Amino acid sequence: MKIAVPTKDGCVDNHFGHCDHYTIYTINNKQIVDVVEHPSPQGCGCKSGIAAELRQMGVEVMLAGSMGEGAFHKLSAEGIKVIRGCSGDVNVVVKGYLTGFILDSGVGCDHHDCGHH
Repeated sequence: MKIAVPTKDGCVDNHFGHCDHYTIYTINNKQIVDVVEHPSPQGCGCKSGIAAELRQMGVEVMLAGSMGEGAFHKLSAEGIKVIRGCSGDVNVVVKGYLTGFILDSGVGCDHHDCGHH
């Protein structure tokens, strides 16, 4: 399984579409076996094509801070499970998810600086 986390300065970026990069974790038997950074395209997450790109890389789960409904639906349409409401150090968040302590908040952002979605 692969997990993607929108990242800035080692922490979950609160806005999925504007992150510095995505940290991609490869998981085997609930253990992190590989970590790579994938550059973020510039612009809005729901318009950038990043959802399809992450799916092609094998990403199954996105651990995110906040994201608009457009991005949420694009990721979901690609079969990527989205967990919103994450914050803090990306390694701690991923380990928390793997042990069952991180659940989806169900809350997306209700504003965008890249237009209405």
